[in-house]
Amino acid sequence: MSYANSRIPVSAQQGVHDDLLRQVARHRDQPFRKPVAQYNRAAFDLALSGWDNQAPLILDAGCGVAHSTIALARAHPAHWVIGVDQSADRLARRKPYPDALLPKNMVLVRADLVDFWRLLALAGLRLAKHYVLYPNPWPKIGHLGRRWHAHPVFTTLPQLGGVLECRTNWQVYIEEYTLALGLLIGRAVPWETFEAPTPLTPFERKYRDSGQPLYRAVVDLDAPG
Repeated sequence: MSYANSRIPVSAQQGVHDDLLRQVARHRDQPFRKPVAQYNRAAFDLALSGWDNQAPLILDAGCGVAHSTIALARAHPAHWVIGVDQSADRLARRKPYPDALLPKNMVLVRADLVDFWRLLALAGLRLAKHYVLYPNPWPKIGHLGRRWHAHPVFTTLPQLGGVLECRTNWQVYIEEYTLALGLLIGRAVPWETFEAPTPLTPFERKYRDSGQPLYRAVVDLDAPG
């Protein structure tokens, strides 16, 4: 396939960043005081406006063109599925699905996840399932703080509960992610390679068809420690 030419992220960093755990611990111990933007509050309200306050919640964090959100909504018809992405352009490209064919148990909203995650926590909401699929790896050594697991907001994710799943095509990323999450929840978080017979996202399909290994970590945040 001509499109299957994706490359694994290239970095001078070949293992877990030396500063990772110190940075995660600092974020854990210091409150994150960034003000929440009004447009994110509006997006949050929109995301819950169609929810009946009963259906279990699924969050597709950084959903891109929303193929994964649509697949998750179809696979979990009794859940309310929220797809969040910061790009209105990506959300608009949910081809080939016109609105009339979209599942009725889902919503797509444009928002900054930094605020959206915190608004969920502030509202005391719990997730049944939570997906972080192929986030930007920011592979340069100096970009550690831009990776989700080294960002101040990452300490919010364990508060949301549920089954949290992260997928990536960069082994360093999943190694760092599981170490950071393990530090926050007080127990080891395993990761594994996996096959993707039915890819959830266009990136996952491209990575798989390019012959790349895929990595994931799945943890039930509500399980006893």
